[in-house]
Amino acid sequence: MFEEKPLNGETPENDDVGHQEDRRFFLKQSIALAGLTFVPGGFLQAGEQDEVPVGNAEKVKLTLTINGAKRRLTIDPRVTLLDLLREKSGLTGTKKGCDFGQCGACTVHVDGQRVLSCLTFAVMQHGRKVITIEGLASNEQLHPMQEAFIKHDGFQCGYCTPGQIMSAVSCIREGRANSETEIQEYMSGNLCRCGAYPNIVNAIMEVKTNGQKV
Repeated sequence: MFEEKPLNGETPENDDVGHQEDRRFFLKQSIALAGLTFVPGGFLQAGEQDEVPVGNAEKVKLTLTINGAKRRLTIDPRVTLLDLLREKSGLTGTKKGCDFGQCGACTVHVDGQRVLSCLTFAVMQHGRKVITIEGLASNEQLHPMQEAFIKHDGFQCGYCTPGQIMSAVSCIREGRANSETEIQEYMSGNLCRCGAYPNIVNAIMEVKTNGQKV
């Protein structure tokens, strides 16, 4: 009997291996192409864009007055006021602590009222006035509450201090600084892991007693 020889000089065994590799390559290519049919068109067309839209969210426009400056912004509707201030506006004085509204580090003023910015959607503040810790001072002159915190050593690590000061100002504005007990109750939502509570109360009491405008 004559032995059948492959025209290309390869043995049948090697030829089988080659067929297996071709089949694996074909399967990989088929799976990859099938997967692309389920990818949203917007994702494929994103190219060199910095951000790829998530879900069906569309950017929205809003206008805010932040520390006296009017800002027109285009943002994702799911962005919190905290992230807008820190990431979009560069105002990093407002701190991100627990992100659950339990520590008070993110406290700012919206239309004169204290607000936990981590629990507040930025888009819901359209047309409002926002004041952060950076907006309390007037030019080179510190706010009376800032000066009192320095004088009474109302901070140690300083991480919670911006939120503490913003709440302290609201405490006096809302007429809730008539006694140490009342101040402690009002400020209970602002946590200080360094334990500077007595000094914070003393700072608020001094500003209240001196009748300084806050």
